[in-house]
Amino acid sequence: MPSVPGIEDPARLASWMNGAGLSGLGELTGITLIAGGRSNLTYRLDTGSGPLVLRRPPLGHVLPTAHDMSREYRVLTALHGTDVPVAEPVASCQDTDVIGSPFYLMQYVDGLVIRSREDGERLLTAEQGGQLSELLAGMLARIHSVDVDAVGLAGFGKPDGYLVRQLARWQRQWELSNTREMPGYAELVARLADGLPASADGTLVHGDFRLDNTLVRLGPAAQIAAVVDWEMCTLGDPLADLGLTLCYWAEAGDKQNWLDINVGASVTALPGFFTRAQFAARYAELTGRDVTGLSYYVAFGYFKLAVVLEGIHARFLQHQTVGEGFEREGPAVPVLIARAHELLDGELTV
Repeated sequence: MPSVPGIEDPARLASWMNGAGLSGLGELTGITLIAGGRSNLTYRLDTGSGPLVLRRPPLGHVLPTAHDMSREYRVLTALHGTDVPVAEPVASCQDTDVIGSPFYLMQYVDGLVIRSREDGERLLTAEQGGQLSELLAGMLARIHSVDVDAVGLAGFGKPDGYLVRQLARWQRQWELSNTREMPGYAELVARLADGLPASADGTLVHGDFRLDNTLVRLGPAAQIAAVVDWEMCTLGDPLADLGLTLCYWAEAGDKQNWLDINVGASVTALPGFFTRAQFAARYAELTGRDVTGLSYYVAFGYFKLAVVLEGIHARFLQHQTVGEGFEREGPAVPVLIARAHELLDGELTV
């Protein structure tokens, strides 16, 4: 069986699977990189009894506290069987001798990843766009209503002071990964620090919730088969989670430079999808939360996303990315920073 970047010795992986009590799955017959991820790497493993999915950190330098496989696996274990659909966890491995990093396995979930405008034009009706908007707002509300004590996630994070720590954390990540001088970055950090809101109620937060981090099934009634990519999950401010979701949410009338970089699921600009304001209003209706100060949280989301993409851009320059499309991440960073300033200036609306 040929190797793939990130899994250089498939035979060693197969041996570990047998030793971990997974021999009943049958022979490991194929490994395929699943495209789309910009951070942790995701692979389909074909076995005699059906496919599995393997998740591992990205190649190259990994920033401190990032890409913790055991933490992500813990979230899946806690949420499996709740009304937040996730893939069933199978096994976790911390032994870096197997594939070169920690990793975990989960069951394969059949569903579509709808990411681009082209995906939407090919697959969706306007009615389905509205259905997906409603489903996503409802799913985010469900995530934020999870009883963390009941599912075993008490102590998974510290909600008090969440935004203060987030601001400090992402500044550190920027200092470790930035590749160039970036106009407006320092000014944005100062504005975010000056405008920090009081701590909100703490909930489970996904940390990267968007349409293309769900697997969906289409039909007369669309459904979300699974929410994926839980690597940034913690306990924190739910409005920060909502704000980041809206960073990814394109809509008709957005500036062309925003649509062109396609940071999130540009499909949401198609007819039938909610606007950002409608999405926020529906979330507020479902949760009872006050979203009048949401502009700050969206600007904070642009800041966080700019730092994440700068880190990916750094790995791209070091030839440590796997897959296609990584050349787009670098040019997106100054656009995100400028957009955050425009939002704080009142030139943009949520």
